Amino acid sequence: MALIQTAFIWVAYAVAVALVAIVAAIFTYTYQTPRDRSALVSTVTIITLTSLLATVLLLPVDIALVSSTTSKLGAKKDWATPETVHNILLTLKIVYYLLYSLDAVLCLLVVPFTYFLYEEYDDVEAEEGTQTFGQRFLGALKYTIIFLVLVVILFIVGFFVPVARDRKGDHLDLDYFKRLLAENHGERALTFALGLLISLGTLLYILYTAAGFALLPISFIKSAPAISAPQLSESTATALDQNRERQRQLEGRNAGREDGIPAKDQRELEALVREERTLVRRERLAAEAQGEGKSFIVRAWTKVCAVFRPLKLIGGILLLIVAIIIWVSMLITGIDKAKNSVCKQHCGYILGSINVFQPVNWVFVQSSKVFPIDYVIMALLVLYFFSSSVAGIAAIGIRFLWVRLFEIRKGHTSPQALLMATVMLTLIMLAINYAIAMIVAPQYAIYGAQTFCTNPTRHPDDQPDCSNHKELIVPCSELSDEYGSKNVCTPSVVSTFLNRVTFNFPFFGALAFWAQFAFLAVFLIVFITSLFRTPKLNLSELDEDAEADEEEGLLASTGRRFGATWQDIRGKTKSSVGAAGRGIRGDDEHDEE
Repeated sequence: MALIQTAFIWVAYAVAVALVAIVAAIFTYTYQTPRDRSALVSTVTIITLTSLLATVLLLPVDIALVSSTTSKLGAKKDWATPETVHNILLTLKIVYYLLYSLDAVLCLLVVPFTYFLYEEYDDVEAEEGTQTFGQRFLGALKYTIIFLVLVVILFIVGFFVPVARDRKGDHLDLDYFKRLLAENHGERALTFALGLLISLGTLLYILYTAAGFALLPISFIKSAPAISAPQLSESTATALDQNRERQRQLEGRNAGREDGIPAKDQRELEALVREERTLVRRERLAAEAQGEGKSFIVRAWTKVCAVFRPLKLIGGILLLIVAIIIWVSMLITGIDKAKNSVCKQHCGYILGSINVFQPVNWVFVQSSKVFPIDYVIMALLVLYFFSSSVAGIAAIGIRFLWVRLFEIRKGHTSPQALLMATVMLTLIMLAINYAIAMIVAPQYAIYGAQTFCTNPTRHPDDQPDCSNHKELIVPCSELSDEYGSKNVCTPSVVSTFLNRVTFNFPFFGALAFWAQFAFLAVFLIVFITSLFRTPKLNLSELDEDAEADEEEGLLASTGRRFGATWQDIRGKTKSSVGAAGRGIRGDDEHDEE
C-alpha cells in the first residue's frame, strides 16, 4: 500500500512537470518575436523555466510523502520505520539538490553563454562566410568564463564562511534546531549560495512580482472591449473616407499655387497622411478580428471567443479575491512571526506555531489530507505567482535604475530580452519558493497535516499510546520536541533547506522576511493606483510595432461595454456609426496634438 501511494505521488509530480513544460513553451513562443526566433534560445528558455517551476512544485510532493508516514491518530504507521523514513527523505534531498543545482547552472552559466553566443552572431560576416560557429562559440565562452569565476568564488566563500552560532532565545537546544546547523563544508557552501540567490531574487520579487500580483487581476477585469470589431470596421471606414476627402480638398485648394502649399496646410496634410496609415491598419485589424477572408473554422472560433469573453471579467474578479486573501494571509503570518518568533532575527524568524487563524495555510492543511487536492491548489498558486511575475516584468520592463534596457511584449520580445527575463524569473521563483513555504503556508510547508498524540504526564521518551483517550492529538510544530514528538513528526525537506539558510546565515533570513512587508506595500500601492488610473502610452516614443499594439488595444481596451461583445457575436452593429467614426478621428487628432 505504501509503495502504491508513493508511486502515485511521484506520477502526479511527473504529470505536473509535463504541464509546466507546456506552460513554459507557450510563454516562450507567445512572447518571442517571430522575426528573430532562435531554436537555441527557445530551447534554453523552456528548459530553464521548466526546471524552476518543477523545483517549486516539488513542495506538495515533499509534504505528501512525509505526511503519509503518520496516521490520523498521531502516530507513525507500521511500515514507516526509521529506515524507510530516512530513504524517503534521502530521495527527496537528492531530487532537491539536483533541481537547485540545475537551476543555478542554468541561471549562472547556460543562459549567459546562450546570450553571448547569440550576441556574437553577425549577419554581414555570416553572409560573407567569414564567421564560423567555432568563432562564435569561443567568443561566447570568453565572456561566460567571467560568470564561471563568480560561481567558483561564490562556492569558495560559502565553503569557508563561518555560520552564526551565537544563539539567543529559548528552545534552541531542541533537535529540530540542532539539525539545521550546517556542519558539512559542502552543505554550507550550497546553503550560502542558495541564500545569496534567494536574496537577489527577493529584490526582483518585491518590484516585479508585487506589481504583477496587483496588475494581473485588474487587467482581466478591464479587458472588456469598448468597441466591437464590426463597429470598429464600419466607423474606421467612415473615418477613412472623411480623411481622404479632406486630403483631396487640401490638394485641390492648393493646386497650381506658385509659392507651394502653405505651412499650415502642409502640417495638416502630413497629419492626415499619418492618420490614414493608422486607419488602414485599424481596418485590417478589424477585418482580421471578424475572420474576414478566413475559413469557417476561424470565423466560428472568433464567435466562440466573443461568447466566452465575459468570463475574463469573472476570472479577473476571482483572481482579485484570491490576491486579497493571499495578501491578508501573508500579512497575518508576517505579524505573527515578528511578534511570536522563538528567536527573532537570530534564526530567520522561525515560528514555533501559528497563533492566529491564517486562511491560506488552513486551506492547504485541510486539503493535504486528501492528495492530490493540495497539489492542484499549489500548482495553481505557483502559476499565479509565475504569471504575476511575467505581468510585472512586461509592465515595468527590464531596467537598470531608471533606464529601460529591454521590453517584454507579446510577439515582440527579442531573444536577448527573453534570456534576461528568464534569469530574472529564475531568481524570482527562488524567492517565491521561500515566500510560499515560509509566509503564505508556513505550517503546511513544514509538517503538512501531520499530528501527534501527547500527554503532559507522559515522559517525552516514552512511546505514545494513541488509543488512550487521555492522549491529546495536536498538530506538529517546530516546538513539538518538548512533548516527545521527535519520533512522529517529520519536517519537510524544503522547509529544512530554507530554515537552514536562515538559521546559519541570519542576514539572509532577516532580508527575506522583512522583504515580505515591502512586497505587501508595493502590492497595495500598485493596486490602489491601478483602480483609478489606466496607464497611457506616449505615442512619440513608440516604434512602429508598439504603435500597432496600441491600435490592437482598441479591440480589447479598458472599458466595460458588453454591447461590444454582443455585436461581435452577431457580426452586426447599430446604425449610428457616423458619430463613432467622428469620435475615432477626433481621438486621433487629439493624440497628434
